[in-house]
Amino acid sequence: MSLVPNSSEGRPLLDGVLVLDLASVGPAVRASRWLADWGADVVKVGPVPKDAGLQIVPPPYAYSAHRNMRRILLDLKSEGGRGAFLRLASTADVVVESFRPGVIDRLGIGYQSLRTVNPGIVLCSTSGFGQTGPRAGWAGHDINYLAVGGYLHCSGRDERGGPALPGATVADSAGGGLHAVAAICAALVARTATGQGTHLDVSIAEGVLSLMSLAVDEYLADGTEPGPRHGLLTGRYAWYDLYQASDGGWLAVGAIEPQFFTNLCLGLSCDRWLDHQYDIDAIDGMRADFAAAFATRPRDEWVEVLGPADTCVTAVLDIPEVIADEQYRSRGSFTEVVHPTAGPIAQVAAPLAGQVDASTLPVYDQAAPCTDEVLAAAGLAPDELAVLRSEGAIA
Repeated sequence: MSLVPNSSEGRPLLDGVLVLDLASVGPAVRASRWLADWGADVVKVGPVPKDAGLQIVPPPYAYSAHRNMRRILLDLKSEGGRGAFLRLASTADVVVESFRPGVIDRLGIGYQSLRTVNPGIVLCSTSGFGQTGPRAGWAGHDINYLAVGGYLHCSGRDERGGPALPGATVADSAGGGLHAVAAICAALVARTATGQGTHLDVSIAEGVLSLMSLAVDEYLADGTEPGPRHGLLTGRYAWYDLYQASDGGWLAVGAIEPQFFTNLCLGLSCDRWLDHQYDIDAIDGMRADFAAAFATRPRDEWVEVLGPADTCVTAVLDIPEVIADEQYRSRGSFTEVVHPTAGPIAQVAAPLAGQVDASTLPVYDQAAPCTDEVLAAAGLAPDELAVLRSEGAIA
């Protein structure tokens, strides 16, 4: 396995890395999605359905059509299925799971079992609150982790005066998924020096806590309690806020640096505030003048004038506008893949730095598992596979 791309051959950054993903939804699946887009060979491990004719399969578009992700079915509660998984794990680099804490140990595929067959294995366990602690066994979702991490408290308020729901699954994606990806890649780099794997305890709530460290550290340092419109980045000042244009569209303003603030004031003909950027007594008047100025022209006119003028002003785009946006289009941020049964599917490409051209990645039918192919590559003979299938340990 190499973590360094061969620039002359254009090898993906994670070429040769085999990832076994035991998760079906949430941060762990997002993590394996991104790993696959960096070139890892991701194998989804699902349960054998109790009814041979029944499989729960996600819609074709889900998780980017599961591009570059094969699927196998194993009964991990059976001796044969567990043995097959450990055979497969002996050839793998990473195992990702999101069971409740303790479940994989009870299944006989916990870290100690994995490292027995593969000392270099990296096991990434993602959970809401971590593998230990008083809330380790609690169920939860994105909203819960944002709540206990302080994120919702510091966000804007809705029409009821309570914390507003975010427009994206920030905890699942950044607090959990990208958290897991970073930890996995760090563990793989460490393994090149030590030859040893590790067990990564990825807590989504702690990922959110890390995202909130600016606010938390401020409180720990001087006792100032953060909240909505408390600080520079949560809307205290008029030059870091949202404003409505004459056509009802909205603009985001983030003119933090003095030179950008100056350009903003001049562009809005609000010159009287040039020397009052951090003047607390000027906040309300400045905000009112900015609001009145933005209300005189349509959103896109303001963007055309202020966007290139170093004012840190952008449009608030809806999803159709995002898809049509010239910047994303120029960067190839959207692509089309061909699903074996659903046909062409338009989707977000692989836009993170160093990821591969998503249109070149294979797309597999998740309803047609590749169990025999994957297990055969791990060394299981045809007669072994036949026995396992007859026992219902694989499908």
